Amino acid sequence: METLAAINRWLAKQHVVTWCVHHEGELWCANAFYYYDPDRVAFYVLSEDKTRHAQMTGTRAKVAGTINGQPKNVALIRGVQFQGEIRRLEGEESDSMRRQYTRRFPVALALSAPVWEIRPDELKFTDNTLGFGKKLHWLRAE
Repeated sequence: METLAAINRWLAKQHVVTWCVHHEGELWCANAFYYYDPDRVAFYVLSEDKTRHAQMTGTRAKVAGTINGQPKNVALIRGVQFQGEIRRLEGEESDSMRRQYTRRFPVALALSAPVWEIRPDELKFTDNTLGFGKKLHWLRAE
């Protein structure tokens, strides 16, 4: 649990996620601001259905991605790599996460884009502040 707590603390300070989906032999990546729920270990993003990545995702798909800072000093590099699943939320679940998202990013109140959940099954956190190349790993128990 200490590993996940360290990862959660760092993720709470970031705001942009990059994720990639695969469909019929094609790969595509996207970036978005995210709301992170440490209890669910999940990221929430807004993205229009008409986007290439949403079209490739459908309602649910496997996903991989990264979150990273932009330090100029290699000793300060930190970042998360993940793999899991992305799905489009509906109904009350969508409404609830939209409220959380717009609390973090009030400008999103003007958007009607659907809410998507990125639910990692695996996280790998590289944290050079703990020693060059130090990795912390987390796997979902379910």
